[in-house]
Amino acid sequence: MSEAVALQSGKGHHDENFPVASFLIAREARAPVLAFYRFARFADDIADHANAPPADKLRLLDEMGRTLVGESDASPESLALRQVLRERRLSAQHALDLLEAFRRDVTKLRYRDWDDLMDYCRYSAMPVGRFVLDVHGESRDTWPANDALCAALQIINHLQDCAKDYRNLDRVYIPEEALAEKGLDVRALAGAKAGPALKSVIAGLAARNGALLDQSRSFARQIRNGRLALEVDLIQTLADDLNALLRSRDPLSENVHHSKARVGGLFVGRLPLFLLSRLRRERR
Repeated sequence: MSEAVALQSGKGHHDENFPVASFLIAREARAPVLAFYRFARFADDIADHANAPPADKLRLLDEMGRTLVGESDASPESLALRQVLRERRLSAQHALDLLEAFRRDVTKLRYRDWDDLMDYCRYSAMPVGRFVLDVHGESRDTWPANDALCAALQIINHLQDCAKDYRNLDRVYIPEEALAEKGLDVRALAGAKAGPALKSVIAGLAARNGALLDQSRSFARQIRNGRLALEVDLIQTLADDLNALLRSRDPLSENVHHSKARVGGLFVGRLPLFLLSRLRRERR
């Protein structure tokens, strides 16, 4: 897979917007979560490479899939995850779903409407949380709240990076319908600064994303494992804050990302409320 290695960004789990296998979750859960992350990061870098031909990207992603299901050993990241899945007796379906999303990243550059975008999130985002829940042995009753939160995180990333995705990859996740309602097309993303109409589109999508975050608000309370519940609660808090920023800031010209200090402040501020909610949960 030396060809695939050449396409890698060098980005690691500490570079992500939201915690990945952080110290908050138990040590025994971190290894499988990191194996899943490295698999996803590797595939994501292939799909997002600005210069690699689409046919090469699809071939490499297919090789990852074949390795994952045992038809090949060519992809080290897939092989490592396959071994983890075997040891933990976990399904490969979540990882296979992710590969479908990365194939779409190569072949699908526009999204018609919100439902079209949610269908993409069904493959690109929801499987990540579902895998983490399976690693912790959590009930599948948590999946609806997980799916809402994971989709919301994906939308936040799309809005944060809307200009970069368009300029570097000609890929636009902002629904064409939302742009058209304001008399715009994707070329509005090429500017150094968003005009009033585009800002309105982004704010409107963030508002709609807020409904997903409302649906996921009970997620942490549904999780039995206290450490995982704390990580989910923090992710929800970070997502609420970023989504609020996107309703007022211009991601084309303004910073819409968290500093480490901001993350720490939100965590410290939220922790007492989380502990109180867990205490109440235990008393029931």
